[in-house]
Amino acid sequence: MDALKHIAQDCMKAELPQINVGDLVRVHVKIKEGERERIQAFEGTVIAKKHGGIAETFTVRRVAHGCGVERVFPIHSPNIDKVELIRSGKVRRGKLYYLRDRVGKAAKVKEAIR
Repeated sequence: MDALKHIAQDCMKAELPQINVGDLVRVHVKIKEGERERIQAFEGTVIAKKHGGIAETFTVRRVAHGCGVERVFPIHSPNIDKVELIRSGKVRRGKLYYLRDRVGKAAKVKEAIR
Protein backbone atom coordinates (compact mmCIF):
# COMPACT_ATOMS: atom_id res chain seq x y z
CA MET A 1 0.00 0.00 0.00
CA ASP A 2 2.83 2.40 0.77
CA ALA A 3 4.25 1.91 -2.74
CA LEU A 4 0.89 2.85 -4.27
CA LYS A 5 0.66 5.95 -2.10
CA HIS A 6 4.19 6.91 -3.09
CA ILE A 7 3.39 6.57 -6.80
CA ALA A 8 0.13 8.51 -6.36
CA GLN A 9 2.00 11.29 -4.52
CA ASP A 10 4.20 11.86 -7.59
CA CYS A 11 1.15 12.25 -9.86
CA MET A 12 -0.66 14.76 -7.65
CA LYS A 13 -0.58 18.45 -8.53
CA ALA A 14 1.44 20.64 -6.20
CA GLU A 15 -0.67 23.80 -6.18
CA LEU A 16 -4.42 23.33 -6.00
CA PRO A 17 -7.04 26.06 -5.81
CA GLN A 18 -9.08 26.07 -2.62
CA ILE A 19 -12.52 25.31 -4.04
CA ASN A 20 -15.54 24.35 -1.99
CA VAL A 21 -19.10 23.28 -2.71
CA GLY A 22 -21.21 26.28 -3.76
CA ASP A 23 -18.34 28.20 -5.38
CA LEU A 24 -18.62 29.60 -8.88
CA VAL A 25 -15.57 28.40 -10.82
CA ARG A 26 -14.14 28.52 -14.33
CA VAL A 27 -12.35 25.29 -15.30
CA HIS A 28 -9.90 25.48 -18.22
CA VAL A 29 -9.84 22.05 -19.90
CA LYS A 30 -7.46 20.86 -22.61
CA ILE A 31 -9.41 19.56 -25.61
CA LYS A 32 -7.63 17.47 -28.24
CA GLU A 33 -8.98 17.70 -31.80
CA GLY A 34 -6.89 15.61 -34.16
CA GLU A 35 -3.28 16.72 -33.67
CA ARG A 36 -4.30 20.14 -32.37
CA GLU A 37 -4.91 20.98 -28.74
CA ARG A 38 -6.92 23.91 -27.41
CA ILE A 39 -8.20 25.11 -24.06
CA GLN A 40 -11.93 25.36 -23.41
CA ALA A 41 -13.45 27.05 -20.36
CA PHE A 42 -16.37 25.53 -18.45
CA GLU A 43 -17.95 27.88 -15.92
CA GLY A 44 -20.48 26.86 -13.30
CA THR A 45 -21.29 26.09 -9.69
CA VAL A 46 -19.51 23.32 -7.79
CA ILE A 47 -22.31 21.04 -6.57
CA ALA A 48 -20.22 18.15 -5.20
CA LYS A 49 -16.75 17.06 -4.15
CA LYS A 50 -16.01 13.35 -3.84
CA HIS A 51 -13.29 10.93 -2.77
CA GLY A 52 -9.85 12.12 -1.76
CA GLY A 53 -6.19 11.89 -2.63
CA ILE A 54 -5.37 11.08 -6.25
CA ALA A 55 -8.99 10.10 -7.06
CA GLU A 56 -10.57 13.37 -5.86
CA THR A 57 -13.22 14.82 -8.19
CA PHE A 58 -15.57 17.78 -8.24
CA THR A 59 -18.82 18.23 -10.17
CA VAL A 60 -19.59 21.54 -11.89
CA ARG A 61 -23.11 22.45 -13.04
CA ARG A 62 -24.29 25.21 -15.33
CA VAL A 63 -27.39 25.96 -17.38
CA ALA A 64 -26.70 26.37 -21.09
CA HIS A 65 -29.57 27.37 -23.41
CA GLY A 66 -32.15 26.28 -20.83
CA CYS A 67 -30.61 22.83 -20.36
CA GLY A 68 -28.61 21.83 -17.28
CA VAL A 69 -25.10 20.57 -18.00
CA GLU A 70 -22.93 18.83 -15.42
CA ARG A 71 -19.32 17.74 -15.77
CA VAL A 72 -17.18 15.78 -13.34
CA PHE A 73 -13.52 16.82 -13.25
CA PRO A 74 -10.70 14.88 -11.58
CA ILE A 75 -8.67 17.49 -9.66
CA HIS A 76 -5.29 15.93 -10.46
CA SER A 77 -5.99 15.30 -14.17
CA PRO A 78 -3.33 16.53 -16.60
CA ASN A 79 -6.17 17.65 -18.90
CA ILE A 80 -7.15 20.42 -16.47
CA ASP A 81 -5.05 23.47 -17.19
CA LYS A 82 -6.29 25.63 -14.31
CA VAL A 83 -9.29 26.29 -12.09
CA GLU A 84 -10.27 29.90 -11.40
CA LEU A 85 -12.37 30.81 -8.37
CA ILE A 86 -14.84 33.49 -9.51
CA ARG A 87 -17.13 33.74 -6.49
CA SER A 88 -17.37 31.97 -3.13
CA GLY A 89 -20.75 30.54 -2.25
CA LYS A 90 -22.49 30.35 1.11
CA VAL A 91 -24.05 26.91 1.54
CA ARG A 92 -25.04 24.66 4.43
CA ARG A 93 -24.83 21.31 2.63
CA GLY A 94 -22.04 19.05 1.43
CA LYS A 95 -23.79 18.24 -1.85
CA LEU A 96 -26.05 20.63 -3.78
CA TYR A 97 -28.01 18.09 -5.83
CA TYR A 98 -31.24 19.92 -4.98
CA LEU A 99 -30.21 22.65 -7.48
CA ARG A 100 -31.09 20.22 -10.28
CA ASP A 101 -34.80 20.65 -9.51
CA ARG A 102 -34.68 24.44 -9.25
CA VAL A 103 -35.23 26.89 -12.10
CA GLY A 104 -34.19 30.52 -12.56
CA LYS A 105 -33.24 32.60 -9.53
CA ALA A 106 -34.14 29.77 -7.16
CA ALA A 107 -31.10 27.86 -8.49
CA LYS A 108 -28.69 30.62 -7.38
CA VAL A 109 -26.28 30.30 -4.47
CA LYS A 110 -25.70 33.29 -2.18
CA GLU A 111 -22.24 34.82 -2.09
CA ALA A 112 -20.12 34.22 0.99
CA ILE A 113 -18.51 37.28 2.54
CA ARG A 114 -14.94 36.34 3.40
